[in-house]
Amino acid sequence: MRGGTAPEALGSGLYSREERRRRDASPWTLVQGVLAPLQFAIFLASLALIARFLATGEGLWLATASVVLKTFALYAIMITGAIWEREVFGQYLFAPAFFWEDVVSMGVIALHTAYLVALAADALGPRGQLSLALAAYAAYVVNAAQFILKLRAARLQERAQAALREVTP
Repeated sequence: MRGGTAPEALGSGLYSREERRRRDASPWTLVQGVLAPLQFAIFLASLALIARFLATGEGLWLATASVVLKTFALYAIMITGAIWEREVFGQYLFAPAFFWEDVVSMGVIALHTAYLVALAADALGPRGQLSLALAAYAAYVVNAAQFILKLRAARLQERAQAALREVTP
């Protein structure tokens, strides 16, 4: 094959060999693996609480508390994710492998932070604040999908590389 052996022809994928080693050795990989589904569970519960308030006018306190909890979970995953990115790729944010995911993450953080500012300033009223939270949640869903698709593609490429290594002398 042009360009080298069959495994090399597939490219290095999301991670170089050394980056994969650092990823697998980092305790932050496990932290991310725990925080991501936890944040998603908080998101689902919060979404239901927001919908309940918007539909019935009941449960404002619970809806508000759930958005604040979701925002703090987002901050936690973003801070630990930046540390993970530094350990694996050598920079805190915008490593080439996750550049666009990080760009969208900044928008997600901005929207969640805008919600907290509106809440603290008592601006927009409860419905406006929760509508802003829904906009933040829509951006979060896009960002989560980015990460899931990227990691799925990396996993598939790693499997293909492993299969080629088995059949290539």
